[in-house]
Amino acid sequence: MANPSAVCNGHLHHHHHQKQNNLLKSGISKKNGIIKGTKKNGVSNGTLYKKPFIEHFEQAPMYVAVFTFVGFAVGTIFGYLRDFMRAWGLEKRNIAAEREQQKDFVPLYQDFENFYTRNLYLRIRDNWNRPICSVPGPQFDLMERVTDDYNWTFRFTGRTIKNVINMGSYNYLGFAETDVNALKTVTIELEKYGTGVCSTRQEMGTLDKHVELENLVAKFLGVEDAMVFGMGFATNSMNIPALVGKGCLILSDELNHTSLVLGARLSGATIRIFKHNNMQSLEKLLRDAIIYGQPRTHRKWRKIIILVEGIYSMEGSIVRLPEIVSLKNKYKAYLYLDEAHSIGAVGATGRGVVEYFGMSPNDVDVLMGTFTKSFGAAGGYIAGKKDLVDFLRTHSHSAVYATSMCPPVAEQIIRAMRCLMGLDGTTQGLQRVRQLEKNTRYFRRKLHEMGFIIYGNDDSPVVPLLLYMPGKIGAFARRMLEKNIGVVVVGFPATPITESRARFCVSAAHTREMLDTVLNALDELGDFLHLKYSRYSKSSHPELYEESRLED
Repeated sequence: MANPSAVCNGHLHHHHHQKQNNLLKSGISKKNGIIKGTKKNGVSNGTLYKKPFIEHFEQAPMYVAVFTFVGFAVGTIFGYLRDFMRAWGLEKRNIAAEREQQKDFVPLYQDFENFYTRNLYLRIRDNWNRPICSVPGPQFDLMERVTDDYNWTFRFTGRTIKNVINMGSYNYLGFAETDVNALKTVTIELEKYGTGVCSTRQEMGTLDKHVELENLVAKFLGVEDAMVFGMGFATNSMNIPALVGKGCLILSDELNHTSLVLGARLSGATIRIFKHNNMQSLEKLLRDAIIYGQPRTHRKWRKIIILVEGIYSMEGSIVRLPEIVSLKNKYKAYLYLDEAHSIGAVGATGRGVVEYFGMSPNDVDVLMGTFTKSFGAAGGYIAGKKDLVDFLRTHSHSAVYATSMCPPVAEQIIRAMRCLMGLDGTTQGLQRVRQLEKNTRYFRRKLHEMGFIIYGNDDSPVVPLLLYMPGKIGAFARRMLEKNIGVVVVGFPATPITESRARFCVSAAHTREMLDTVLNALDELGDFLHLKYSRYSKSSHPELYEESRLED
């Protein structure tokens, strides 16, 4: 497949297919008429990477950005007009308002702060919070709902939309399932332990299932010890404050998940942001931190810790782990790696980005991951050195205050992890990992060929498809649902204002027929809504079943 765009050092370099091949052979690239040395995989000699590292962040044509801003401007103008009409009683005011008795209080509901929700979000509100009434596998059933007041409220019709293709859930390996035989051990544990623990880990909430799971996680990751928690979000937000505090420095990727951001803020440490996956930006912060120390006092930092994710859930990009490890070793910093989306989803045997890059788990100081995605369960883990885990057993806010993971959930994770490790006596886990990789590459290739702009790494099962204009967010999701395809659409403020997108999550459970159905619908809808902005597509209407073009 042609590589129309590749990222070097956080910046996009575009090449025509034939020119690119010739230039890469000689180790140079050309941008805007200037010849520059190509940094393959982010390093000049390519020694840190064992295979090509290709990511796509193509910019849309200028007219797309202009029309996107115009769309938001028009929506804002009409929003102010409707606010004026509500204030004068010309339009019904459905929004939350302060009680008359509290008119002299500082308002809880600021009109201007809720402007976007009130006037823009509500126009497309029907595309979120759709109630599902089945297991979120490769297909699901959806409860139909309609609105009689322009999305202020919804009512259910009593009808169920059957067999909607699920392109939004993080069910990467297909372990979100209801097969009786697969869930036999989970059923046994449910009957034995019940549904809840009703205590924290430090009190009466540590069960033999937790110990078994923690030993298995440590073995799976190849580390000394691990600790599991009942909530994935809290694994970050409640453990980072236990590791760093005042006098410490956190260097955080600008696109880190909210759980990492919240944990960093709660810690009281100084936070500095580096550009996404940009090693020059990170090294400058590290160098300045070593040279200048803390503000005002210039004392050295107690700790410096780098926070990154394995796969970034909005961009579909993969962390440049070899380069970050090299920098953290050079400047004696710690590395905290969030593998929420990457554990199970990448790597030859599903062991995340550490395995994906052929690195040792000892290269990362704190390994974090969740069981909510690839394992079809709930909760998260922290893994690493035994000293680290023992420290968290005493100081983690989750261990001290949060209720323990319920035993049936722990058993579901054990079942899935044993399958991945081949301890169940089958190769089913490895087959799932390979099928996910195959599905991911197939889906991404076809979208590129059709002319869509998609972000991220070629091996990432998170596939953002750029929509840009606000009016196309709702139109896209509604049209896809009409074709019995469930998608997730994301817009401002969750993304930059000019980069609204649909986010697809590919699963090993998706069949080729399902993916082709989605691709056919996208091809048709891309023409209807004029979404094929890429200037590097192979063909406008590729044949979906041309297998020879998909061989690795």
